[in-house]
Amino acid sequence: MSDLYFTIEREGEGIFKEKMSKFISFARKVTDPETAKTIVKEYQNSYHDARHVCWAYMIGPDRKLWQLNDSGEPSGTAGKPILGQINSFGLTDVIVVVIRYFGGIKLGTPGLIAAYREAARLALEDSGKKEVHKTRIVNITFPYISSNDVMKIVKSEDVEVIERNFDNSCSMKLEFREDFADRITSRLSGIDGVTFSD
Repeated sequence: MSDLYFTIEREGEGIFKEKMSKFISFARKVTDPETAKTIVKEYQNSYHDARHVCWAYMIGPDRKLWQLNDSGEPSGTAGKPILGQINSFGLTDVIVVVIRYFGGIKLGTPGLIAAYREAARLALEDSGKKEVHKTRIVNITFPYISSNDVMKIVKSEDVEVIERNFDNSCSMKLEFREDFADRITSRLSGIDGVTFSD
């Protein structure tokens, strides 16, 4: 399984009108449910005069953490089509909020589903799409005498040094792509005195 996944590149917006109803959509980056709830509250406050503030989010590289809300629309007509668009774009770490101003003409179930789907699509299209890789963070300690060997590996691999402390006993916090983890950790393990800790 690859460590690759996709998220939005930037915040996106869209506006869709159907039979006098206006659907305003927003796509925002989010990495935890608490932030998602805060974002929803922001829009509920900003658009307090709107009848419905519907939303869906997908979080995590494995795309297993998700939630949706119809906000008073008939069940399955708002949150589900919004989430469906997130899925069809193959995205994660994103929340899409769609605000509806009712125009006086009922759209019916198929009409609502189509409108929320289209509004979500417009916001996601506006957001762009970018590649992200799952990463692993490791802490290593090693004697100063081994620091050259450690640095050779760090420089030759795609490794980011988050923290470093060079003294008689040295320590480093490293981050690298999950796909390369086995190779990098086994190379580091081959150096005298290198130990791993959480």
